[in-house]
Parts: sequence; structure tokens; C-alpha cells
Amino acid sequence: MMSSLAAFKPEPDSDTPLYLQLANMLSDGIAGGEWRANQALPSERVLSDMVAVSRVTARKAIDMLCERGMLTRKRGSGTYITPKLEQPLSRLTSFSEELRQRGFTAGSRWLQRDIGAAAPLELLSLGLSPHMPVARLRRLRTADDVVMAIETTTIPLQYMPDPQQVNDSLYGYLEARGAIPMRALQHIRAVNASAEQARLAQIKEGEAMLHITRVSYLDNGAAVELTHSYCRSDYYEFVAESRR
Repeated sequence: MMSSLAAFKPEPDSDTPLYLQLANMLSDGIAGGEWRANQALPSERVLSDMVAVSRVTARKAIDMLCERGMLTRKRGSGTYITPKLEQPLSRLTSFSEELRQRGFTAGSRWLQRDIGAAAPLELLSLGLSPHMPVARLRRLRTADDVVMAIETTTIPLQYMPDPQQVNDSLYGYLEARGAIPMRALQHIRAVNASAEQARLAQIKEGEAMLHITRVSYLDNGAAVELTHSYCRSDYYEFVAESRR
């Protein structure tokens, strides 16, 4: 980061304000993966000295990127690059795969791994008969130890007889059992975090989250997965490409 910042040369004669020039430079570096998630930004004083701008200019640039969700201020600690996961809607991949492709370390903190009778919504979504048993997984999904999402997954018991055997990658487990999903339907909507969700995701109660419901299917059309994910909107983005 230091070498990139030192190479920045503001253009005083440009019509673009200096704080916006600096914000754009930092934004380009973050988007390009030049700096890692959770990497600390130099202090306002150090940053202003390095790029030859005033502390007010440096502060305005940092404020702008905090508003965009690209930087996060931690009281008493400093300013850090915000972890951000951009997941394309056109490709079916696991959370772990997406993170690894972007240089993050994926992790899980388990809240629940057990077996029980399917609830009515699970029966409907997975096409199961009444009273059929299912495996349920509930966990916090993390990127570089930062909580990104709260995830609850239901799997028909025939595909997951022992949920305790699942480690970080659910799709890795299913693939090993010959039950890897080949297509999925996803519904995405905005919700406000409940008190429990806020506590688990380390955000404020009522803060915006993305609720993603996914039903995944095998090649033969059988439903294999129902997942509800509550994702932090400041860390998570979906990207869709449209063509005409």
C-alpha cells in the first residue's frame, strides 16, 4: 500500500477536487485487489504527508469511501479496507469458492448441526413427503475472520446422513457424496436485522441486510438444498450482467 500511495501525484490544476482525486485512487486500488481486506490505512496525518495534501482533504477522501462501504473506521484502532464479496448471479458456486477466488480465507462458525423432521416450508421447497427427516446446518460465514453472513441450510437426510461431517465447504461435502448442485433458484430481498441477527453479524439492530433464499437442484431435477442467508449489505454485493 505504501508504495502505491507514495506514487500518487495530485493534480492541483485539475477541475477534479483533490479529495475526489485521492478517493478515486484509493477506490481503484481497493477494487483492483491491490490492498487486502482488513488491511489498515495510514492515519490521516500520515496519509496527507505521503500524498502532499492537507489533513482536511485526506479526511474528506476517507469519509467518502466510508460512506461507500469501502473503508471501515474502528474506534480507537484506525481505518481498514472493508471486506467485500461480489458474487455473480450467473454462476453457481459456493461461498468458499467465491472467497478463495478473491484472495479471502473462508471460514465457518457453527451454531447448529443436527437432524429433525422437515418443517412445512422445507417440505414444499425440497419436494419432500410429510415427516421426512432432514439435516440442518446453521453457521456464521466468515471472510478473513469477519462475519459476512448468517446461513441456515436444510438438506434431505439421504444426501447428508451425518451433518457433523461437514466442515467449511458444504458443496465440497455434497460433491464427495455425488450430490453436487447443478442449478439453483435464488430470491433476494432487503430486510432489517433483528436483535439476534445484529448480535451475530456484529451490526446494529435494524441495519439493512440481504436475505437470499436459494433452492439448489441435482442434474436429475431433485432438490438437494434449501439455504437462507442473511448477508451484511456493507460487505456483500451481487453482480448481474445483462445483454440485449
